[in-house]
Amino acid sequence: MDKFKLVLFDMDGTLLKDKGIFVIAEKKGFIEELIRLFKDESREFYKRSIDIAKLQKGFSKKDFLEIFRTVPVQENAKTVIKKLKKKRIKTAIVTDSYQFLADDLKERLGIDYAFANDLITNGDIITGELKMCNKDLVEESYNGKIYSICKSRVLEQLCRELGITEKEAIAVGDGRIDIGMIKRAGLGIAINALEEVQKNADVITNDLKVILEYV
Repeated sequence: MDKFKLVLFDMDGTLLKDKGIFVIAEKKGFIEELIRLFKDESREFYKRSIDIAKLQKGFSKKDFLEIFRTVPVQENAKTVIKKLKKKRIKTAIVTDSYQFLADDLKERLGIDYAFANDLITNGDIITGELKMCNKDLVEESYNGKIYSICKSRVLEQLCRELGITEKEAIAVGDGRIDIGMIKRAGLGIAINALEEVQKNADVITNDLKVILEYV
């Protein structure tokens, strides 16, 4: 019997080579404000996500999507997803980015699920409001921080929905926000990751193909 039945992927820096919002901000002229918010350690993480959404008020969702599609997919991502599919292993994107972007990548790569925040729009125009995935403001157990999405909770809920245990899941990510799901999953993989993330992972790599050694 196969040990793993689900793989959860972070999106920016994990399935994609860059952070989508940074590429969009660069093209749309709000990169300096975005960097300032990212560097502001005094703001709670979920509040920072709300502030970042405000920067995007008045822009076109369609324009954002077109720019997002220019962000290169991580090497071997397509191959890995295809092989996981063949083995009937479910896949999911779990990101603090936006649902419409995550859904787009989900369709392009043939991934089963995508969990993200909703950037509210009026028609095609972004309102600057954010509907967070972590609406109950659940703290991440590993550091007590509140993010706009609680990735360990998504892992827990998806496993429950699929009728599997968390030990039957693999979690892959590169940032502090990913540590919760990396620690909680049966196998935690840090890819191109910060040292803090590496310390909490079972496997450290710079190639998604490493996943195939465990399934």
